[in-house]
Amino acid sequence: MTQPPFPNTRLRRLRATPALRSMVRENALSPSDFIWPVFVMDGTDASEPVASMPGVMRHTVDRIGAAAKEAYALGIPAICVFPYTGMEQRTEDCALAWSPDNVANRAIRAIKDAVPDIAVMTDIALDPYNINGHDGFVENGQIINDRTVEALVKMALTQADCGADILGPSDMMDGRVGAIRTALESAKHQNVTILSYTAKYASAFYGPFRDAVGASSALTGDKNTYQMDPANSDEAMRLVARDLSEGADMIMVKPGMPYLDIVRRVKTEFGVPTFAYQVSGEYAMIQAAAQNGWLDHDAVMMESLMGFKRAGCDGVLTYFAPAAAKLLNG
Repeated sequence: MTQPPFPNTRLRRLRATPALRSMVRENALSPSDFIWPVFVMDGTDASEPVASMPGVMRHTVDRIGAAAKEAYALGIPAICVFPYTGMEQRTEDCALAWSPDNVANRAIRAIKDAVPDIAVMTDIALDPYNINGHDGFVENGQIINDRTVEALVKMALTQADCGADILGPSDMMDGRVGAIRTALESAKHQNVTILSYTAKYASAFYGPFRDAVGASSALTGDKNTYQMDPANSDEAMRLVARDLSEGADMIMVKPGMPYLDIVRRVKTEFGVPTFAYQVSGEYAMIQAAAQNGWLDHDAVMMESLMGFKRAGCDGVLTYFAPAAAKLLNG
């Protein structure tokens, strides 16, 4: 774009006052842009901190309704439930994953009882229930795709039966979106939405999350055979096209800030509802730097979230959701 010669064009004119900056601002944040990930655990009337994620707590199911009420009052439209499971609950057959009485499914029901109008999102992957810590079944050292997909379908149907509004397949198995969509339609859950973790990278930014869900000590090996290579971008576009064709309603990129180029490509090339996950490592880095006095916590938090919107996100999964919503609400 050619600009008229200086001094006719002084771009600083539009930055001169708060009023002018507000008038020409290209993107805006709102509490309605956030999905708040929460961690649930067994027990009664208890909460405990996640050491590697300052400010983040695990809550027992009887306390999760209060968290939902807080989110709803702040204007946050959705909560995403993640279960903490100890090694004693994990098995090779992962049968707890589709039990209606596992801690995640009990939390879905508790949230819907407390705040019927808030959207509940879930996680669909076997890693919280797998003795090996992997998202799929492990046979002879290999992650088995098709048998895993059958288990993921059972998880999805149980979560839908318990009242989930948004299902989040995060496992990265081939064909799971189509299998889940077909099963939902057959079970008359045609209005349940799929927000697919379509471009989920094999990232080192997930470490604190694995602490939060009890997976750090469970994982054997790595997840490179099913999560994406961080070097790849075109592959993500092929995955988006596939998941949309199989019935995904919305697309997720994970992690967030190091992969905003992928977000922009998804939004530009497909024009579909696009989300990103500001993952645990991103959150922990900002919190640690702020606690050491190296960064202004609130300013960096809000700048990071605006980056997601500028890149093309329709929404962000972020542990900052309540704090950011409070600032936005004044």
